[in-house]
Amino acid sequence: MLDFGIVDAHVHLIDVQTLRYAWLTFAPKLARSWSLDDLMARSKPYEIAACVFVEVDVDAPLHMAEAVWVDGLTQTETRLTGVVASVPMELGPAAVEPDLARLATMRSVRAVRRLIQDNPDTEFMIRPDFVAAVKLLPKYNFSFELCIKHPQFANTIELVRRCPEVSFILDHIGKPAIATGLLDPWRAHMRELARLPNIVCKLSGLTTEADHTAWTRQQLRPYIDHTISCFGFNRLMYGGDWPVCELAGHYLQWLATLEWATSGCSAEERRALFRETAVRAYRLTM
Repeated sequence: MLDFGIVDAHVHLIDVQTLRYAWLTFAPKLARSWSLDDLMARSKPYEIAACVFVEVDVDAPLHMAEAVWVDGLTQTETRLTGVVASVPMELGPAAVEPDLARLATMRSVRAVRRLIQDNPDTEFMIRPDFVAAVKLLPKYNFSFELCIKHPQFANTIELVRRCPEVSFILDHIGKPAIATGLLDPWRAHMRELARLPNIVCKLSGLTTEADHTAWTRQQLRPYIDHTISCFGFNRLMYGGDWPVCELAGHYLQWLATLEWATSGCSAEERRALFRETAVRAYRLTM
């Protein structure tokens, strides 16, 4: 059992009374509100000392309403220490800068994300308006969060190369097709991406890329080990991807699996993975 408070760098909160989420139609198991108290109840006996909220793909044009709602929660919820807000970066710098300026007035926002994973345009993230909008982020001290699927890796690497002044965070180890046992070219892409100095990675979302009902620790182990080999512990952070992870089991199953996979690592390495990298990457106050 980890003997320190964990920072979960990837938590989703859902409020179906206030916001709208069309994607919940396709995930009926998740089609209700999910609060931080729900997560704390599911994480026992581990101590979750702090969490980073990551945007939940609300229906357009509600992305700013979501950010306002979650930032408001942080005013009284001390465990909610950072926010990743949604911004439609493809609209270009002139269109999104007012959103960025408004987000910068919210004390909890640390990064922005525009979901790439389901976009059929393989060049979506390297089109001129998208790249120009991403290049605005250092002006507001924001990182950019990358949520992709493995076929989008090549152009994602190109985006990170084109924006050397921007700090990037890769979600869910790039979503390799674990259910089919795919390792290549994902392994080569991870090595190439990790060579770039302006990116860190989340060990998160693995169970939902595996067979939801039949995944095993041993099946996930090659993906965990390769990610650690590429990025090292000082550029890796733990993410629970809750409550999405509930589609493939329970929160504790993934947390315990990652603790098991790193059982031979030093106390310092595990503390970096489960706490310190997230504190540094998101500039959290603990």
